[in-house]
Amino acid sequence: MHQRSIEHWQQNHNFVSANNQQGETRTRYVLILTAVTMLAELIAGSMFGSMALLADGWHMATHVAAFLITLFAYHYAKKHSDNPAFSFGTGKVSVLGGFTSAIALGVVAFLMVLESVERLFSPTEIQFNAAILVAVLGLTVNLICALLLKDHHHHQDGAHQHHDHNLKAAYVHVLADALTSVLAIAALLAAKFAGLNWLDPVMGIVGAVIISVWAIGLVRETSPILLDGSIDSDYQKAIRQQIEQDADNRIADFHIWHVSAHHYAAIMTIISDHPKPTAHYKNLLADFDRLSHVTIEVHQCQEQNCHHKMEVTEDR
Repeated sequence: MHQRSIEHWQQNHNFVSANNQQGETRTRYVLILTAVTMLAELIAGSMFGSMALLADGWHMATHVAAFLITLFAYHYAKKHSDNPAFSFGTGKVSVLGGFTSAIALGVVAFLMVLESVERLFSPTEIQFNAAILVAVLGLTVNLICALLLKDHHHHQDGAHQHHDHNLKAAYVHVLADALTSVLAIAALLAAKFAGLNWLDPVMGIVGAVIISVWAIGLVRETSPILLDGSIDSDYQKAIRQQIEQDADNRIADFHIWHVSAHHYAAIMTIISDHPKPTAHYKNLLADFDRLSHVTIEVHQCQEQNCHHKMEVTEDR
């Protein structure tokens, strides 16, 4: 075995998104504010008999858990970014955090519906003034948290601006909190001044439906990444054209998939009558900056099977 350095041929497997330190720090502030407000709303909702206020408090409890997931995902991804136990690094950890938070949103929406339906058939007396005061306090905190996180679920990665799915999930949780606070205030005011007490649990159901829509959106955005979803077809076509317009190259096998939210790995098998070193083909792909890890296998076209290889390529 030779003792020469092979570092030149080794590829970096650290695909953790660009450090979003400011967003991470602000998430900590949001966590503290949300936890304090959650306790206040749960206690007040129980004391004053407001389902809308209780729903908002329990909703905030799930968001506290979601923010903890967000912070844990940041810490874990950075700590293990160069751990060889992860074949392509920890670039998907933040995406998993966002997906988990979306599931938490769906769970709380379901619980809100159950509790609201129960209150429709078994209404309780509400102390309106105190409940409204606490709900306004909750809304104020939610708006402060939204301002803290606003725009920080985007980050710059080289020349591109990307979504931080982990922080975006936290931001959606804050928006969901603000929505349930608004609905709680509206329901309490309508019940107090118009006697529409049934609006209190109905608003809980309306809030749950809207939160479910947001949760489904987050799941749809993150699940393809976790399932190694491929890049868009136009980008794939451009890669294929770049390789096949060079000499007589044909791509016989081609796979491209997510290794993080915004980084892709690619494996391709190239058939050529006059094959060149793999460095030549990688150089052809140098302008495709969404490809972060490329593995290329090159075969010389043999007369007995070349025609078959070309047919396979044509069918793709």
